[in-house]
Amino acid sequence: MEVQWRKSSKSSNAEGSDCLELAEHEGEILLRESDNPDVVVRTTRAKLRAFLGGAKEGEFDDLA
Repeated sequence: MEVQWRKSSKSSNAEGSDCLELAEHEGEILLRESDNPDVVVRTTRAKLRAFLGGAKEGEFDDLA
C-alpha cells in the first residue's frame, strides 16, 4: 500500500517546499518535510493530538 501524504494549503512557498506533510499508515502518523522526504518521523494519534492542542492554544507561537 502506498502512503498518501497530505499537506496544508497554507504551507507552500513559490517552490512548494515550505511544508510539512502528514500521513496515516499502519496505525501510525508519519511526518516529513517536503524538501527532505527521506526523513520520516513516526508518532501516535494521541501524541499528535496533544501537540496540535498546544499549537492551537499558542504554546509555540514564539517559534514561528
